[in-house]
Amino acid sequence: MTIRFLSCFFLLLVTGAASADMSRIYSHDLEYLPKDVSYDPAIPLPQEVLGHTVGEWHVRHDQLLAYMTLLAEKSERVQLQEIGRTYEGRKLIHLHISNAKNLADIESLRTTHLKNWQSHEEKRDLSGYPLVLWMGYSIHGDEPSGSNAALLLAYYLAAAQGEKIDQLLDQSVVILDPSLNPDGLARFAHWANSHKSLNLVSDPQNREHRQGWPSARTNHYWFDLNRDWLLLTHPESKARIEQFHQWRPHVLTDFHEMGTNSTYFFQPGIPSRTNPHTPLKNIELTNALAGFHAKQMDSDKRLYFTQEAFDDFYYGKGSTYPDAHGSVGILFEQASARGHLQESENGPLAFSQAIQNQFNLSLSTFAGAMANKHAMLDFQDSYGRDTAEEALDDDVAGFMVTPGEDASRFSYFLDVLQRHQVNIYPLSKNVKIDDTTFVAGESFFVPGRQAQYRLIKSLFSTQKRFKDNTFYDVSNWNIALAFNYDFTPIEKSRWRKIPFIAQPVTQLQVKSPDYNADAVAWAFNWQDSDAPALLQFLLKKGALVKQSVKAFTGVTQDGEFIFQPGAVLLPMGLQQPDNIAQELIARAAQLNVKLHGLMSGMTPQGVDLGSRHVAVVNKPEILLLGGAGVSQYEAGEVWHYLDQYVGVAPSIIDIQRLSGTDLSRYSHIIAVDGNYRSITDKSNEKIKVWLEQGGVLITQKRAAEWAAEQDWLKAKFKDDDAIDAAFDTSKLGFADQEALSGKKRVAGAVFNTNVDLSHPLLFGFDKTTLPVFRNSTVIMRKASEPFVSPVIYQKAPLLAGYASDEIESLIADSSMLIAHTKGDGRVIAFSDNVSFRGYWLGTRRLLSNAIYLSHFIDVEG
Repeated sequence: MTIRFLSCFFLLLVTGAASADMSRIYSHDLEYLPKDVSYDPAIPLPQEVLGHTVGEWHVRHDQLLAYMTLLAEKSERVQLQEIGRTYEGRKLIHLHISNAKNLADIESLRTTHLKNWQSHEEKRDLSGYPLVLWMGYSIHGDEPSGSNAALLLAYYLAAAQGEKIDQLLDQSVVILDPSLNPDGLARFAHWANSHKSLNLVSDPQNREHRQGWPSARTNHYWFDLNRDWLLLTHPESKARIEQFHQWRPHVLTDFHEMGTNSTYFFQPGIPSRTNPHTPLKNIELTNALAGFHAKQMDSDKRLYFTQEAFDDFYYGKGSTYPDAHGSVGILFEQASARGHLQESENGPLAFSQAIQNQFNLSLSTFAGAMANKHAMLDFQDSYGRDTAEEALDDDVAGFMVTPGEDASRFSYFLDVLQRHQVNIYPLSKNVKIDDTTFVAGESFFVPGRQAQYRLIKSLFSTQKRFKDNTFYDVSNWNIALAFNYDFTPIEKSRWRKIPFIAQPVTQLQVKSPDYNADAVAWAFNWQDSDAPALLQFLLKKGALVKQSVKAFTGVTQDGEFIFQPGAVLLPMGLQQPDNIAQELIARAAQLNVKLHGLMSGMTPQGVDLGSRHVAVVNKPEILLLGGAGVSQYEAGEVWHYLDQYVGVAPSIIDIQRLSGTDLSRYSHIIAVDGNYRSITDKSNEKIKVWLEQGGVLITQKRAAEWAAEQDWLKAKFKDDDAIDAAFDTSKLGFADQEALSGKKRVAGAVFNTNVDLSHPLLFGFDKTTLPVFRNSTVIMRKASEPFVSPVIYQKAPLLAGYASDEIESLIADSSMLIAHTKGDGRVIAFSDNVSFRGYWLGTRRLLSNAIYLSHFIDVEG
């Protein structure tokens, strides 16, 4: 009886606490808003459009868009601009909010602001110019308190009346981005609303708080958009960066959520983990704004923390990209209800309370910016001069880049640089530096002495040692290494000796051939990054296509031309679809792939077109494993690359459904990083039979370990014990745990490998080394069998980013790639992520090679 009584008493206490907390679930939008101003009754509240109070239900993107559109119609303070569309066709919008006079002159204000920012003149008085305050919310779709708070903020700015709001609107232009990830926000709103009960369930184990796979954190292709500000893989990021460079705001906010049991975080982050190219004045202003956030949270009696957990090192996030551009980026992290109400260590957490915090700290951002307006204006005024002076003092004046013959990859490279407003120039003539001759037309110069000096230094960094070796995200993102380009730092003393054309490169156009009815075949080299897309185009058209495993010299319309191993042939003497040659020519021009008409089946050198070394290519049918346990990010990267760049969409099937899946229709199965131990013995047996009957299994990271455990892959791995044994912990104290953990991690660094260019999986590559991105300690031991490991880490492999000496030693001389036969099938294993964030173009060709060239692998494991 006593136990039962205590249990009931405890239940009453919990119920009472939850009921008390229900007061935070507001019954009217006005309860969120400051009471020290009045509100224009002509401006509709969000609930008048939503049909409910903000936070009662999770706002869908279509509802958010409808309200923001209505505000722009109703308020002379608000202008709405569509800046792009998501993959799912949702509008990306910005609201420009200021007083009517400023908005009537908005374009003039913008261009004047940019001129002020770009000027290198002596210090000027800019006190009469407005601040530009960019407020960004919910780049992670399942962190929705920001987007819901944006509804309230937009209303406040449009409807509030009084001296305080007048001063803000007179002296600033607010750019409101209410949803940085509309597709993810819509996905999460559907999830949370679909599982909401009339009587809110705060149990953390309730389905409402536990999303299915993939989570709504990501965009349509399951990418983390907050890591894409620098990489620019997706339309959301491209649209946003274009606007960033149109405005160059003084402050940019980035509102997030974190674990339910946390409190609230705002920057500054960990001081020792700030990017070295970030100006000290930026750090000072970040600290100044923090004082206003602290004052607000203290007033609200909310718990918070700073200078922990998060850092400002990687320039590819919303709170850090601005730091390389004379803007002040600020990260906010709110404990997440992940639904409508959830228990936490700090008591029940209501969604409405999370919204309230995000709204309040939006206001404290305005207060801090206005109080520091002079310092903000002065910082951007001096930024250009200070940056130019640093560039002049730098011992490295720029970087010479030699991209090779892959026109498509160079076009992608140029596109990234241009979107970041980084200029790259062609050489006007050959130049020799030390023992290297850089050839005009083949090498290009990226001078450091341009406005984007700080970003350029970061993009070409090869730093390996850091004051603090623990990173929240990656420690290197060198763009030349990502694209597998040779690059050379040019010393300051040689600056004037570089003969480059003053007009920057904007594109590289390949000349398309004319149709010739006498051509016996049409052919293209495998060297171009878009060659797989052109091959897939032909296969989808039903063409009979062949691929050569040997090099040959062909007689083309324009003379002899050397075709490398992997070259693709469309023989016109075989039964082909009508007009296929003309369609091929048009598609090659769209993809910018060099195409050739072959005038004879006999070649001056190498194999003839009818050789046994020229094999038929079959149209692939690809299964990509997904579901709980599988990395949604890496699965999304594979899906995105194949779908957007190759033109073949994989069938995505959850591993939990494998036992009931007919595998016979698939030619390839791709398994990315994840935990595959939940796969049943029955499913493993099905894969084994499928493999031995001719299937191709492509694995990555922990999926490769799974394949080895099933005895499909002949490979051994260095386990956790081997990693632990590499570190001497005998003299470490309790406080050294974090430092040791940092040493055992590979937090996104670049390692060099040696490659066998004669191997089919390396066809299309032109260098005997290949920079590989690593962010795990999955290490495949070097294969003892010959010919099965064409990519091996070098003896001293670290190129850029942080890895401890112990970890580097473990990676040295290990296999990055192992490939061999298994019965009539093939098993291919990568120790690393070859499609990292859609950015590492130097290695992602390995994936398409594993699909289209796997039939040439004939070595037993």
